[in-house]
Amino acid sequence: MPYVSRVLGPDGGPIVAASDWVKTLPDLVARWLPEGYVSLGTDGFGRSDTREALRSFFEIDPPQIAAAALVALSRCGGIRASRAASAIRELGIDPDKTDPLSV
Repeated sequence: MPYVSRVLGPDGGPIVAASDWVKTLPDLVARWLPEGYVSLGTDGFGRSDTREALRSFFEIDPPQIAAAALVALSRCGGIRASRAASAIRELGIDPDKTDPLSV
């Protein structure tokens, strides 16, 4: 069994990996992890003047990481979808925001 599977996979539940570099970096371990693995990344630079602005633009800042975890928990039955949606609103996240990769 691969090390990453032993360390991250046995307890179940979602796993969220975030990188302020390309999303393909955390995607490298996805095949050894259970369903519910979510990777977040910038997939590009040049759109922001600071790392903080970059993370916000590409939705990999702390509120977005929390939102990804809430959605993943909802999908695996850990919490109700309505609770996830409510918490995401409390985080101030606009669910209708344009996908940054399409801009």
